[in-house]
Amino acid sequence: MSEAEARAQGRREAAPAAFLALFVIVMLAIASWARGWELLGLPWWVWLLLGIPALLLTIDVCLTFGGRGLVQTRNAALFLLGLLVLGNFAALAILVAGLVTTSTKDLGGGELLLTGFAIWATDVIVFGLLFWELDAGGPAARIRAAARGKPDFQFPQDENPELAVKDWSPQVWDYAYLALTNAIAFSPTDCLPLSLRAKATMGVESAISAILVLLVAARAVNVLGA
Repeated sequence: MSEAEARAQGRREAAPAAFLALFVIVMLAIASWARGWELLGLPWWVWLLLGIPALLLTIDVCLTFGGRGLVQTRNAALFLLGLLVLGNFAALAILVAGLVTTSTKDLGGGELLLTGFAIWATDVIVFGLLFWELDAGGPAARIRAAARGKPDFQFPQDENPELAVKDWSPQVWDYAYLALTNAIAFSPTDCLPLSLRAKATMGVESAISAILVLLVAARAVNVLGA
């Protein structure tokens, strides 16, 4: 199997996660349009602009079902995922700025909770995909290699191979679960980061999640109780 074919196969594995990230962003935009929400005075379609990287990723993984897609190199894939992370940072900045500058009566609890949840859910999906692309040289390298080599993340099956099924290797949902537990616990749980880049990305995800959960949730309680 060539590297391009292996990359296309690996990206097809990520298709459901890419669809889910785009779905969350579009639903937030639709809800903002239907309810007339304008956080910081920004129109509802701003969320769609921030979702353009997710749309590009979704288009790419769709194209891999009929060929090799648009993204042909690992650097291009990492660049696209980097755009997703930046888009999520921008969404977080808009929400936090809205928290600071908008009064309690002008910022409804429903808007705050839904926007915060959408950004948090997208954060989990985006970093799950980023972990999936970073680990052990990326999905193409993991498909082509007989063993994981030097992984960036140590899963329980790596430490205890006797507990794993035959020919086990982590799939995209293993990385999504890693991102979910990291976003909830703000720290590693059953999967440990081994490389510096793995620790750095997990730290960034935890920081985003902490801001959302600790600041946004606290403000939402005040809004709902007002």
